[in-house]
Amino acid sequence: MTSQSPGRTTSATPERERPTHVIGPDGIPMSLDDLPPPDTKRWVIRRKAEVVAGVRCGLISLEEACRRYTLSVEEFLSWQRMIESHGLRGLRTTRLQDYRRRPSGGAGAAAAE
Repeated sequence: MTSQSPGRTTSATPERERPTHVIGPDGIPMSLDDLPPPDTKRWVIRRKAEVVAGVRCGLISLEEACRRYTLSVEEFLSWQRMIESHGLRGLRTTRLQDYRRRPSGGAGAAAAE
């Protein structure tokens, strides 16, 4: 007979099992297979939102997502903040500077004139 320490298992499964499906940004169930491919080069809003939803719901860890997509933690967290602050539209790269300037009272707009 083998003895085990309390709280420790000898199986290869993680302590907390991951969900097999989560609700994606469009409200449709999403699995790990539905995440963007690891070699994604063009990050459109939908793909960024899928990765954020996958991490938030535990489908993939932050570390795995950063490694899989060669993202920095800061870049991922900026996507997450943009969704929280501005919804999916916040992920548009052409609008990113506008959203970042907005809290400062529009000083950038005055300088552009």
